[in-house]
Amino acid sequence: MTDLLCKLFVKNAQDVKNPVVRSAYGTLSSIVGIVLNLLLFVGKFLIGTISGSISIRADAINNLTDAASQIVSLISFRIAAKPADRDHPFGHARIEYVASMIVSMLILIIGYQLMRDSIEKLLHPEAIVFRWVTVVVLAISILVKLWLGLFNRRIGKKIDSEVLRATMTDSLSDAGATLAVLVSTLVFHWSGFDPDAYMGIVVALLILIAGIRILNDTKNSILGGAPEPETVETIVRIIESYPEALGIHDMTVHSYGPGTTMASIHVEVDGAANVFDTHDAIDRMEKQLYTDAGIHATIHLDPIETRDPVVTELRERVRDILKDMDERLHMHDFRMVPGSTHSNLIFDVVVPFEMKIDQAELKRQIDDRVREIDPAFCTVITFDRE
Repeated sequence: MTDLLCKLFVKNAQDVKNPVVRSAYGTLSSIVGIVLNLLLFVGKFLIGTISGSISIRADAINNLTDAASQIVSLISFRIAAKPADRDHPFGHARIEYVASMIVSMLILIIGYQLMRDSIEKLLHPEAIVFRWVTVVVLAISILVKLWLGLFNRRIGKKIDSEVLRATMTDSLSDAGATLAVLVSTLVFHWSGFDPDAYMGIVVALLILIAGIRILNDTKNSILGGAPEPETVETIVRIIESYPEALGIHDMTVHSYGPGTTMASIHVEVDGAANVFDTHDAIDRMEKQLYTDAGIHATIHLDPIETRDPVVTELRERVRDILKDMDERLHMHDFRMVPGSTHSNLIFDVVVPFEMKIDQAELKRQIDDRVREIDPAFCTVITFDRE
């Protein structure tokens, strides 16, 4: 069904990096969601009103909110497809993160209201009326929500959309919430015990948990989370495929929304090699990162000494010292400035965030170990975070 809808309504469906194609996928997902959620709202609200069930009415209102969130998604995809301009040189794709945050806030509001109403009914019970049509409507709703969740999951994965992943999570949590309401209705019919208020609390908790999860994921995207391991592995693999690349460090990756990834990378090269040949290799790395991975990369070349045996040996000995101190420590940009009374060893040390040692204490420990090689050695260290 999903593939059929995509073929019918999305032109050039395989070109998912194209903003126009992404917008078409988003529009399709949003319209399908709006129609199905409005139909579910009408059916469940009527049943909830007739039966007097607060959990069914709340579930209906939740569907109405889902339709509203799909409208937000629809608008966000339209804005995200706009080309870059002077005020937004990296495009508008990050609007999806804003839309995802709006969806999460709508979910949290609904969860709060349902929790409040359920507690009120727990304190002041009201009788509900059982009808088999209620069971049928709720069962249909569960199936529709499961399909809608899988539908959004598949499209969200295809176009790498944060807002569709949020919509998928919302749909699946709704299916679980409606299942709780269905169980409540059947328990009342067979036992005479009315768990409606309790199930309303369960539904509210499921909705709140889904909203918090979406909000947290969106928060990380907006603040700037660490790049995906697959992205880092791709960058390293492509650069290391070039013999001119002797080392990689100071990699910074920024996402400006799906399909717009910027990277700044330092690559160590042989300082004695022809600078024009090295520059050509750097250009080819940047082009391949874009063509193979869609990453806009700026690569800074760092020349290092490779033909001086003294510097090469010292580099390896200092690297071994750091590894012996903590295997998570890495070094780059090593060079030596010899002098008549002392020699400076200049290098950068990459310290992982999990390592809590004070930088001054870490430098003292490194100095002590380096002076064991030669008391005339002094270190000039720049500490980087991983």
